[in-house]
Amino acid sequence: GPRVRFGPSPTGFLHLGGLRTALYNYIFAKKHQGTFILRVEDTDQNRVVPGAAEAIEDMLSWAGVSPDESPGRGGPRGPYVQSLRLELYRGASEALLASGAAYRCFCTPQRLELLRREALRCQQTPRYDNRCRHLTPTEVAQKLSQGLDCVVRFRLEKGVEPFEDLVYGWNKHEVAEVEGDPVILKGDGFPTYHLANVVDDHYMGITHVLRGTEWLTSTSKHLLLYKAFGWEPPQFGHLPLLLNKDGGKLSKRQGDIFLERFARDGFLPEALLDIITNCGSGFAEKQMGRTLEELISQFEIGRITTHSALLDLEMLPEFNRIHLTRHIENEGLRQRLVRELQGLVKDVYGDQQVDPEVLEKEYVERVLLLRKGHISLLKNLVSSDYSYLWVRPSVSRQNLQMISAEVDEIGKLVIGLMTRQTAALSVEELNKDLRSLQKQTRETKYSSMMQLLRLALTGQQHGPSVAEMMVTLGPKEVSGRIHRALSS
Repeated sequence: GPRVRFGPSPTGFLHLGGLRTALYNYIFAKKHQGTFILRVEDTDQNRVVPGAAEAIEDMLSWAGVSPDESPGRGGPRGPYVQSLRLELYRGASEALLASGAAYRCFCTPQRLELLRREALRCQQTPRYDNRCRHLTPTEVAQKLSQGLDCVVRFRLEKGVEPFEDLVYGWNKHEVAEVEGDPVILKGDGFPTYHLANVVDDHYMGITHVLRGTEWLTSTSKHLLLYKAFGWEPPQFGHLPLLLNKDGGKLSKRQGDIFLERFARDGFLPEALLDIITNCGSGFAEKQMGRTLEELISQFEIGRITTHSALLDLEMLPEFNRIHLTRHIENEGLRQRLVRELQGLVKDVYGDQQVDPEVLEKEYVERVLLLRKGHISLLKNLVSSDYSYLWVRPSVSRQNLQMISAEVDEIGKLVIGLMTRQTAALSVEELNKDLRSLQKQTRETKYSSMMQLLRLALTGQQHGPSVAEMMVTLGPKEVSGRIHRALSS
């Protein structure tokens, strides 16, 4: 099967754009019984953030798209970290120097900076002028013997072959006409991206390179490198950009596109995978609520279009609501949510008197099943609107008597109603029943009866409708709370 890779640089957290590239690679691999590889591209050592590589691998596994081979997992074609593969790049650049496809360049940073400034002054794109390309072997030997610093550059040849991109179709970029010869090995022995990605893709047996469209114009250069090595290149497919819905770049500065944030805020990974493929392409039709299995079975690489994918993050809660509902309906997944919700209740209401009974699995599970479809995040259930579910009120009979003298009669009527209502209550039915109960009182108005019930059940003056609260609390809890208030 195919071998594909995702190659992040460990300079920070994994964000939605990176997740999307990883996801398309993962889906492509799984669709064709292939292998998905994580390779850490840390050749720019100044920008490496300690722990970032591990965090990226952790977030991929959180999202459900774990690599088959990676730094953490190992595998037959490792090491999977570029800084541990320096010998390989050195050998590769020696081979290109020997064949004349590459040359040593002794230009100083100062000279390159002057070239850059001059180009900008003349309103041209800065490019290296290939000066060292013309040094004779004698001149090179002489400079080396003087101990001068040097880099290795690759000779760009004119007349590139067109290649067929899996997404963009036939393409070619005459790189030699628009840029100077690129550096492939830096003075510190580290390769640049151009050399490292070609060498690694070759030695790791990568068959398909699915990467962001920002690399499309470099592909002709990479193909020249494959040719210089005499290697068979992989197939390339470039994925259109992921943009904000207004067409701007996803801002990393806002910090709101990093996976850590979504995980912390309680979004389900499935909702993220769903929204980033929904706004993109590669699938038969737009459809919300797709699981990873469905994404894999519906994916066709030929369906990826070249339009940028516009991401509307305001839709994420709606995507999450759909996936959360599916989790609640699934018995196995529901048990995880029960444990998670018990933990949230302890975190949020721990310092108030939470009765052990309201943390029992049956009660918590009832709440989930009743509120499914109404909540977009599990943590909505511990918001102040729902505090009545978790914190039992301390209300005395006297408090209730100030609202109506018929407190005992009303309490008995409601408890009687609750014992009859063993089946699942509906808000509509319950509202009718409460209206008819009120007619059985002597002098209590409907609004007062509601006020009394609200106070007995929640200890508060405001909140959702009384009927809705009674349905969510359930007959047993409602009777218990009224009983305690009357006997206190």
